Amino acid sequence: MNPQESKNGEHDFSIELKSNEHLTRLLTSSKDVNGGVLIEGTLGKLQHAWFVEPEILEVKGSCGVLRLNMRKSEITIKDEANKCLGGDNE
Repeated sequence: MNPQESKNGEHDFSIELKSNEHLTRLLTSSKDVNGGVLIEGTLGKLQHAWFVEPEILEVKGSCGVLRLNMRKSEITIKDEANKCLGGDNE
């Protein structure tokens, strides 16, 4: 995965599953003007979520791994009082 953010602010992602048994739905549409894609599945029980590189968030489950190109500063965490911590507040 290329850890660089694209010029238009979009982020790369990859989903890696141990088996296609964990893929519940994969839908592509060449008939649609936009050629949409829908990927649904399960990562299984959460094992860890952390930054494996400064700009790569990895969410690992028992059935697979999701990697997303983003910075820690872009994540908003809500605490018990519903206060936003970190990231851009909207």
